[in-house]
Amino acid sequence: MNAPHIARPFSRRRFLRGAGVTLALPLLECMTPVFSRAAQTAAPRRMLIISNNLGFLPKPFFPTATGSDYELTPTLAPLAEVKREFSIFSGMSHPDVNGGHSAENCFLTAARGPTKSGFRNQISLDQFAVEKLGQLTRFPSLNLGVNIDKANRSLSWTRDGVLLPAEDSATALFRRMFIQGDPEMVKRQLNRLDERGSILDTLREQMGGMNRGLGSEDRARLDQYLTSVREVEERLVTSREWELKPKPVTSQKEPTDIQDKKRIFDKLELMLAMAQLAFESDSTRIVTLMVDAFATPAFNIHGDENTTEGYHGLSHHGQAPDKVKQLEEADRQQMVILASLIQSLASKKEDSSRLLDRTMVLFGSNMGDANKHDNTNLPVILAGGGLKHGQHHAFKHDNNTPLCNLFVTLLQQMGVGVDKFSSSTGTMNALV
Repeated sequence: MNAPHIARPFSRRRFLRGAGVTLALPLLECMTPVFSRAAQTAAPRRMLIISNNLGFLPKPFFPTATGSDYELTPTLAPLAEVKREFSIFSGMSHPDVNGGHSAENCFLTAARGPTKSGFRNQISLDQFAVEKLGQLTRFPSLNLGVNIDKANRSLSWTRDGVLLPAEDSATALFRRMFIQGDPEMVKRQLNRLDERGSILDTLREQMGGMNRGLGSEDRARLDQYLTSVREVEERLVTSREWELKPKPVTSQKEPTDIQDKKRIFDKLELMLAMAQLAFESDSTRIVTLMVDAFATPAFNIHGDENTTEGYHGLSHHGQAPDKVKQLEEADRQQMVILASLIQSLASKKEDSSRLLDRTMVLFGSNMGDANKHDNTNLPVILAGGGLKHGQHHAFKHDNNTPLCNLFVTLLQQMGVGVDKFSSSTGTMNALV
């Protein structure tokens, strides 16, 4: 079988001429083939972040004891068999990220003041990692959703604070990952990529001649704009290379989408299975998944048991016993699903390691207590990734530690050499 044709790397000569500059530049990563860059990464490191935007009932969720001798609470009880595989955190949140439901789009950005006039979101943790790591896989990241309002909610945001819509169809995701288009379809896609490239070339040529007549501030602004153009060009070159490479083969059958919003936990299990399949095929190394409980009507907890009203209505329980009981069961069911995911990742081998040891799984929420619209003391569980687990890390509930401290540790485990992200003030050294 003939090897697939690989696009030529972005040549240094072409880059310099296209940028309209004469200065010599060092060899850039984008000037080598994307597959050569991927091959240089010995051990893939992965990150899966899951958020339920209505959170969990605090009292049945958080342990009272700290350290490794804590007892699993009623909500965490389904995780008993994997207790040594995860860590739990309390007393963490994002400073000045409040306003109840308004904080849901800030879970991975920590952008302050989501209820203030003129608020603009900022780059999310996943996209920050993509920027630093480059595109090592066909998909730099995958942003998924369950019952999600795609136009208004997302965990993933660009540097300019633009929402990246979540994929909520397992069938569509499967086809993107594994179904190869016919030659004519691939050709059309390549033509579209080439057209975008030529537009950027023309735009940059037109902008290049403006520089001489501008003041210092405008020159700086123009340089920033041209830098953004170059970054887009690099992504286009990488996309073209991946478009020419055959997609991986899987023995898994194409999934059937679950349309009924009542089956929220079945949908969650399906999307998590798709996330694991994406990791196993190395289609991506970063996945985000928002469980949009806010948009979920009365739902099935398990078996034949259904709630009496929608998830949002239940979350404002006012201590009504029947509502609290239903929420407790819903919270436990999510831990059953998480335990199953951890066990599944642990059972899969990649070289001599477990897939779990190369995959960090964070399950949390922007909501500390939905009944009070409280965005402090966020529920956070972190599993896998080769980190030191088995403890309850408790911080002050009246003066929370920035959750971004944990995010910095995640970035460092991914191979991103940074010591700061958003509102962080440090790292979680106890995990490494």
